[in-house]
Amino acid sequence: MKSLLVTALWLTGGAVLQGTAMALFLFPYDIPSGGAAGVTILFHHWFSFPHEYTLWGLNAVMLAGACRWIGVKSALKTLYTVSAASFSIFLLSSYVRFDSYPGMISIPAGALLFGLGVGLLYCKGASSGGFAILAHIIYRLSGVLPGRPLFWMNMSIFLLLAIVIDVWVFFVALLTQWISTSLINVTVRTYEKSSKEKYNNDYLPT
Repeated sequence: MKSLLVTALWLTGGAVLQGTAMALFLFPYDIPSGGAAGVTILFHHWFSFPHEYTLWGLNAVMLAGACRWIGVKSALKTLYTVSAASFSIFLLSSYVRFDSYPGMISIPAGALLFGLGVGLLYCKGASSGGFAILAHIIYRLSGVLPGRPLFWMNMSIFLLLAIVIDVWVFFVALLTQWISTSLINVTVRTYEKSSKEKYNNDYLPT
């Protein structure tokens, strides 16, 4: 019971950090934190869909298809964290002005909060959804730290955003990704070193 509570607190804390980074620092400037967030920004740009609904729906569909590789337990954890992050975005976007923070503060603040939040999720067998699901699979099967494949997979979405919205989005997103994925790797590596073990094999499909 204690272990379950600790895991729940880790997942909730990571998800809230992720949602805060997106709602207050990244989405207001159309800065994507990853592939799913980039698609969310595009849907908002084209159809004015609320960020939180698109983010949750897209990730729910991707997780349903990924259960075979990451396991039901890990998929449910990620669905919970995506739901918590989406709810955080909904609350913050309802009560805080999107453009409250200057861009020079938003970029590093958003990247650091997002990287730390997602790093906490990986440590407990979940992810932030989107392309992070694929990075999660790669990490579980090959041991390659998730920040590296996550960085490169997101480039395709960033290029599309640069074409649709503005070229500067690509370069800012690139910087944001470099900061956040580096922090993800540091967080996961630190956790593994302190616990002296990798993810529990329960997260692998049986």
